[in-house]
Amino acid sequence: MSEEVKIDAKRVQAITNTGQAYDDVDPLVEAARNHAIKECRRYNFLVNSQNKYDYSILKGLFNKIGEENYIEPNFMCELGLNISLGSNVYINHDMVILDCNEVTIGDLVYIGPKVGLYCANHAEDPVEQANHQVYAKPIHISDNVWLGGGVSVLPGVTIGENSIIGAGSVITKDIPANVIAAGNPCRVIRRIQKKG
Repeated sequence: MSEEVKIDAKRVQAITNTGQAYDDVDPLVEAARNHAIKECRRYNFLVNSQNKYDYSILKGLFNKIGEENYIEPNFMCELGLNISLGSNVYINHDMVILDCNEVTIGDLVYIGPKVGLYCANHAEDPVEQANHQVYAKPIHISDNVWLGGGVSVLPGVTIGENSIIGAGSVITKDIPANVIAAGNPCRVIRRIQKKG
């Protein structure tokens, strides 16, 4: 991949965010991916080697990032430019975001270790797979959500505000607000019981 390809977030988003199949090795997409890999490694290295949480790196990478966030290493994302992060978000170790479409994470969200948000999926047809065809759907995590360790969120999922997702869950469909949900596939167990 040549270094002279300039990253153009709007053009990359026009390729990846339609919900239709796109070429995963398009030079613009590859340039954005390579940039994100480099910046995530730089961020993780500074935390691991110097205990320096340099959020300016992620501010330059993400579409939007709020205040008072705490992101542990080893954080990785696919493109970065599709991620909008609220404020007062805690992301534990080894988070992976395949942001080949929009990923929005609201305020006061707590994310356990080894969580994955996976917007992307490869084409089913073997010929399309061989031709690097990928499609992606957005993921939206509302305010005050808690994702337990090892949770996987699949393409097109929205999680409603205040909901809690049990460790190890695989979320294939939307989860409503104010519930506790868990399992593979993830399902609602019960409503959250509010005190007072």
